[in-house]
Amino acid sequence: MILLILGILLWWGAHLFKRLAPAARANLGDKGKGPIALVLFGSLALMVLGYRGSDVYDLAAPPAALRHINNLLMLIALFMMSPAAKKGRLLHGMRHPMLMGVGTWALAHLLVNWDIASFLLFGSMLIWAVVEIKVINRAEPDWAPGPQGTLSKDAMFLVGSIVLLGVIGYVHSLAGLVPFGG
Repeated sequence: MILLILGILLWWGAHLFKRLAPAARANLGDKGKGPIALVLFGSLALMVLGYRGSDVYDLAAPPAALRHINNLLMLIALFMMSPAAKKGRLLHGMRHPMLMGVGTWALAHLLVNWDIASFLLFGSMLIWAVVEIKVINRAEPDWAPGPQGTLSKDAMFLVGSIVLLGVIGYVHSLAGLVPFGG
């Protein structure tokens, strides 16, 4: 559980560093991108290792129907994290589609994982996405969307999201999880 918590703290710190310590981040310049990327990669590795290595303390068993809601939310999250917001029409005007996608991903996982490690990981990621949106909006209040894209691009990104959801489901099944029923 310690690795999981350390990974979460590193994730938060690396992402909020630019907003909470702008002078320090500016001093690093472009040379700071590499070390920050390494910290983020390390934080992901620690979160995965910490989550997979945590003892499972189920608080309750979620209703089976929530798995279907999870899968729908995952499809929405993947679409939000695609380039659809910049190149499509459906998400045009949404300021933080990727962060909203992360929040949706976290919420989807909270619906079907009712154990302490999941609450810690997915709950912290949901809270992080909300905090990050607020911090960015405060730091950069003036924002305008770029040019609107096309519905054909939305369709392309939706198909890509469906394929990616299938791949993610397959990878989850290799880890012994059953995301699509069974």
